Amino acid sequence: MVDRVFDRSNALYVKKVPGKGRGLFANIPFKAGDLIERAPTWSFYDREASLIDRTGILEYYFVRLDKNIQIDPIARYVVFGLASLVNHSLRPNAQTVWADEESGAWASIEAIKDINVDDEITQTYNNISDYPESVKFVE
Repeated sequence: MVDRVFDRSNALYVKKVPGKGRGLFANIPFKAGDLIERAPTWSFYDREASLIDRTGILEYYFVRLDKNIQIDPIARYVVFGLASLVNHSLRPNAQTVWADEESGAWASIEAIKDINVDDEITQTYNNISDYPESVKFVE
């Protein structure tokens, strides 16, 4: 069996969002339950987090709250690709679903509500308390 490359090149686009920076937007409609994006990750834990939190990478990593992880139930992941540009919302239309595979951990962004063309794709961040007080989240 040949491995397949996940390609959503025509389904998503990036643009600036006032007060948020870059954001990810739908170029096609998504239904609740649809896979929007799938991204490889690089994991790190508390020891590395104290250093990484002092850099710009803080804004691009995800916190995975998962009691099924053997090493650390609160793992942090740098998520690559367009998935890293999904902004925070208290009323999200997507969520991150984690999968551990032989090739490592993967972060999938899945729709939890129907998303229309030109809607921003958002999720709720688990690590807001890690951000400096100077970062203000815009709803």
